[in-house]
Amino acid sequence: MSLHDDAVLALKNYEDQEELRQVYLEHLSEHPDGTWKSCTSGHVTASALVIDPERGRVLLTLHRKLRMWLQMGGHCEPDDATLAAAALREATEESGIPGLTLLPGGPVRLDRHAIPAPCNWHLDVQYAALAPADAVEAISDESLDLRWFGYGEVAEVADASVVRLLKATRARL
Repeated sequence: MSLHDDAVLALKNYEDQEELRQVYLEHLSEHPDGTWKSCTSGHVTASALVIDPERGRVLLTLHRKLRMWLQMGGHCEPDDATLAAAALREATEESGIPGLTLLPGGPVRLDRHAIPAPCNWHLDVQYAALAPADAVEAISDESLDLRWFGYGEVAEVADASVVRLLKATRARL
């Protein structure tokens, strides 16, 4: 199965955000290259909120280009067999934490956001990744900073999309 086919299947199995889910499915139907950065009308990305439920906290990255506190994530790569694998790879690379596991049940949320041309749109499929008890983060080249925030602190530092992702993740837990 191709990454494109996996993305369609993951979205068909996702039961929330019906209107936005349809936008994603229509995009993939119209664009066989819709999971790749080269698709200039927009492309599917994968991200994961790294969460430590035992301590009531999440790990956010201060994105190098956007200068915003965000969940880990980014573009799909040719070696990614699934969107879930892409989200887990991104979370592992950007957090530096080995042994992350995705929260069962598939994507937690969808978030479509405009980006500068030539790409125009990111159609982000958002997962949640559970940090192991002994997790020690390590900053990557893509981040200016990496920091744990208590659930109650997230709204003070991150935008509404991250707050919605945390809320949906906590509901899933």
